[in-house]
Amino acid sequence: MLQRAQGLRLRVYLLSAQTKSPVVSENEIGIGGTAAWKVNGLYPSTTLAIFFDIVHQHNTPLPQGGQGYIQFVTQYQHSSGERRIRVTTLARNWVDSSVPPSYLTAGFDQEASAVLMARLAMFRAERAEDGPDVLRWLDRQLIRLCQRFADYQKDDPQSVRFHEQFTLYPQFMFHLRRSQFLQVFNNTPDETAFYRHMLMKEDCTNSLIMIQPVLYSYSFNGPPEPVLLDSSSILPDRILLMDSFFHVVIYLGEQMAHWRDSGFHNQPEYQHFANLLRAPQEDAAQMLSTRFPLSRYIETQHDGSQARFLINKVNPSTTHNTTMWGGQQSGQEVLTDDVGLQVFMDHLKKLTVASST
Repeated sequence: MLQRAQGLRLRVYLLSAQTKSPVVSENEIGIGGTAAWKVNGLYPSTTLAIFFDIVHQHNTPLPQGGQGYIQFVTQYQHSSGERRIRVTTLARNWVDSSVPPSYLTAGFDQEASAVLMARLAMFRAERAEDGPDVLRWLDRQLIRLCQRFADYQKDDPQSVRFHEQFTLYPQFMFHLRRSQFLQVFNNTPDETAFYRHMLMKEDCTNSLIMIQPVLYSYSFNGPPEPVLLDSSSILPDRILLMDSFFHVVIYLGEQMAHWRDSGFHNQPEYQHFANLLRAPQEDAAQMLSTRFPLSRYIETQHDGSQARFLINKVNPSTTHNTTMWGGQQSGQEVLTDDVGLQVFMDHLKKLTVASST
């Protein structure tokens, strides 16, 4: 019984040490074919992915209830000049993949899994695969995951229910499909290479922010609060702060921008409005103080030219196709032909329960 290591390729950042051994898997993912790798640099935010191919003979089944052990030996030179060795030993329980997936479901980390799938998609994209091919591969993997772990009845999309550990994962894939990592139009090759490189090397939290930015709302109704990354969150009487790792954007709604342009924040009786304008700026400064490389800081407003940095990231739940003429709408109308998250989820459910899939 062997655990055969499969390395994940990081262009330039990770190199193969060409170390052959019996534990090297024949199924190569990324920089494989070796049991040792060289890394150009290790930082507090550095994360690497190792995939294991579990191989065993038919007459030696996996020891249910037992544990498998994995050991990593890291040799590096510290900034002080001394060489150090760190040994990390992990234990994981064996589980039979043919049994009901309750054990796997309980241990599923949807945030880490979304980042890993993004890195695998980047690897396929860097191998000169066409963008549509990568998107189709990503869709197939998502459908297979839903068919394996969701609860549903055949040919009944309304019956699909996701376990708590999987509820956000399809949403992450939706935003990944729309991100600059896979949609390279309007980006230079250098910009695309930079974006993908940062996704490959940053930690899980920062990588997830790159895939699905976080959005905060500021208003007179109370303290700042996180809101959905959705066009319905763009309201006239709100100030929004979006962090996409590469950009930190402050967006003033139409009414807020009008009050600011009228100079109300400079009048003593409207000090509360001046405090509201300052709040997202202070929070943005705190974000930027720990960010390396430094994110681009943008202040914009309703109908501002740089509002596009926010508009193209939100889920387009309200578009020119969904708003009836003369009707009331909630949030900012997004001029796009992209489908929204709800349409994406409805289609995903149909493919999940389809008998022919």
